[in-house]
Amino acid sequence: MRNPGTAAILSFILPGMGQIYNGRYLWAIFWLIITPGFWLGTGGCLGWVCHIIAAAQSYNYAKENPVAYR
Repeated sequence: MRNPGTAAILSFILPGMGQIYNGRYLWAIFWLIITPGFWLGTGGCLGWVCHIIAAAQSYNYAKENPVAYR
């Protein structure tokens, strides 16, 4: 069983970790590349936006797909 709260916290700490927890590896790579770009490219102003979006995305996916097929 996937826990949406765990997925969101992992992704908020490091965007992409919640996606790895959910088994969505391509989204994890996307967030791991895009987030540092936003942090550096905007001087830190938009980095938090990526953190919040990644956390919301991983939370929603874990909520809608609670069972991991492995």
